[in-house]
Amino acid sequence: MNAPVKPETLPQWRLDDLYAGREDPRIEADLAAAKAANDELLKLKGRFVAMRGEPRRLGEMLDHGIGLYETATNGLWGVGAYASLSASTARDDAAWAKFEADFRTRAAQIGAESLFFTLELNQIEDGEIEQAFKAHPPAARWRPWMRRVRLSRPHELSAELERMLVDRGPAVANWTRLFDETLARLTAKVGRETLTLPEALNRLSDPDGGRRKAAAQGLAKALEERTPVLGLSLNTLAFEKQVEDRWRKYETPAAARHLANEVDADAVEALEAAVVEAYPSVSHRYYALKAKVMGRKSLDYWDRNAPLDTAAPRTYGWDEAKAMVLESFSDLAPKFADTAGTFFAQPWIDARPRAGKQSGAYSHPVTANRHPYVFLNYMGERRDVLTLAHELGHAVHQTLCAPLGTLLADTPLTLAETASIFGEGLVFERLLAGASKAERRGLLAGKIEDGLNTVVRQIAFHRFETRFHAARLQGELSPDEIGGLWLEIMGESLGPAIKLNPGYEHYWAYVSHFAHAPFYVYAYAFGDLLVRGLMEARRADPAGFAPLYEDLLAAGGTRTYVEALKPFGLNPREKAFWAAGMKQLERLVDEFEALV
Repeated sequence: MNAPVKPETLPQWRLDDLYAGREDPRIEADLAAAKAANDELLKLKGRFVAMRGEPRRLGEMLDHGIGLYETATNGLWGVGAYASLSASTARDDAAWAKFEADFRTRAAQIGAESLFFTLELNQIEDGEIEQAFKAHPPAARWRPWMRRVRLSRPHELSAELERMLVDRGPAVANWTRLFDETLARLTAKVGRETLTLPEALNRLSDPDGGRRKAAAQGLAKALEERTPVLGLSLNTLAFEKQVEDRWRKYETPAAARHLANEVDADAVEALEAAVVEAYPSVSHRYYALKAKVMGRKSLDYWDRNAPLDTAAPRTYGWDEAKAMVLESFSDLAPKFADTAGTFFAQPWIDARPRAGKQSGAYSHPVTANRHPYVFLNYMGERRDVLTLAHELGHAVHQTLCAPLGTLLADTPLTLAETASIFGEGLVFERLLAGASKAERRGLLAGKIEDGLNTVVRQIAFHRFETRFHAARLQGELSPDEIGGLWLEIMGESLGPAIKLNPGYEHYWAYVSHFAHAPFYVYAYAFGDLLVRGLMEARRADPAGFAPLYEDLLAAGGTRTYVEALKPFGLNPREKAFWAAGMKQLERLVDEFEALV
């Protein structure tokens, strides 16, 4: 079918199973319960260290204290999720912006009271904690959470400084809010049309080259007008990060993210090196082939994601996308399809693009005692179907590990992307299997471009962030200087077949991850190449794979990435592991070259 998707037919979520509105008394009740649990925890201050010589009593206190900490976390995260979910569909509504900001302030005040807890736990030696777990076995279930808490030991500050950082956190977060709201209000003048950011970005995949060019230039102008604000936000957030990193004695700007992800810097460096080494044989070669197919020597940047077929792109209605995702998940195991199906049966998905709704997509886990919500802007293109599969992969993962509880279900980014990218891969296999020879070339091109966007582009983003944060140590960067770094790094990754025409130097400004979560982006490449290894394992033994994979997802954050992959015979510490993933992407380019 090629009829355009009508936005009014797409689902919008209902959040009333969280709260009925900003005035819902359950909000105050949950915040009061969180504060009560926090107050109980505060009564234990000093007693954990005092019990160091009594393993059984220390074990009992650890079990009780971590339980209280989780109860408080559930209350705060539940209200926080409601604020975030509501605001993300109404970035033009000052009332929701105020509600979200006020909540952050209150949550910081409540959470600051429990800062002593992890600081005190980290004063106890590893051997003493292990003895406590043995003396009181129920407490041992918290071992993975304790492992993650103790990673921060070398970087902790005094209780007073930690409290100060929490207290000023909401003020710092307002710079991210300014970045978000600036992008949410952005409109691009394109001919007689006025496009939102998601609409303009979507137009860059239009089959008509003139429409792509107009959208690209309109978006470039809109971004340029906003780079003073967006650049100031980025500079300020980077400076705030520098100060905290210096006090915490992190050696590099990315070190805090590596710690949160429980990955070694060496593993990330090996990943980056493997991808960069493959630039010529993968991205540079592919874009040169694409230019040849399109009858060009080189492509303008707005042609990078252009469809090869100039006819109207194949569109997929919502019901068609739903069926494709559920059937693909069922091919892996019925449980995955059943879990994903719940999100369609309930009002837990917001797919309808509309004014004020921010761009992008996510699955918000809320807390383990609630269900996730899925957010996307569905416009009916193939990439939208894959995005739906991606976010439902997250939702299935978050649901399967929920029985662990909020603290143990919380998964590092490097493993959190596993189910989402795997879900995309399953849907693509179904798309390819049902394609004609004529469709196959376009689908293969789309798959390669998705891989380039997920691996090569995200590693380029990582390298841009690395260069930006290094330069920021010497002083604030102007929008022109940021744009210069952007052009250099992106040109390196895209290769000579892509022209970075005037205007592209402003495109760094729409990548909200740079403001939201510095150095988040490499997790996408990490997850994609990791999933390529998992999909090879599935091909080798489909029946044996499903239970191992379900076990991996259900384990949430209780295993490191090395432990999680060991049952599949995969070792992500080796550069060869990442290079093998890039070889798979290169083989897709080989197949595409044979077709053209």
